Amino acid sequence: MFRVGQGYDVHQLREGLPMWLCGLRIDSPVGFVAHSDGDVAIHALCDALLGALALGDIGHLFPDTSEEFAGIDSKILLSRVMERVRAAGWSLANADITIALQAPKIARYVSAMRECLASVMGVETDAVSVKATTTERLGFVGRGEGCEVWAVVLIEKK
Repeated sequence: MFRVGQGYDVHQLREGLPMWLCGLRIDSPVGFVAHSDGDVAIHALCDALLGALALGDIGHLFPDTSEEFAGIDSKILLSRVMERVRAAGWSLANADITIALQAPKIARYVSAMRECLASVMGVETDAVSVKATTTERLGFVGRGEGCEVWAVVLIEKK
């Protein structure tokens, strides 16, 4: 038995903040405005996993009104979501993530991003795809105001 989950997240960019994507610190003069570390890619991935099991979203599970999650490393959130996936008797078959960001260019980080996410989720690296794109300077992403990420997962019953 299989299930598919889809996640989407957006974070605003601001100068002087750290940029975390797929668990890695990205060299950038701008970073994400967020309650946690702002890792928009992990947030979308968590939502995809939770959605596949109809368990809500990360905002419900890890509310941004809770001091417990202020500045938290999003890899911890992903690990906790994966614990729920496994506890429900499922495993990740694959994940596919698309990051839309005008700047900085992140292609050089993609391999390490895949490795980081795979390690946190306890799967092989070839089960995780990360793709980077721009919006050709269109919209809020193209103007450098933010980043948006789509994630799709396939999970299978153990």
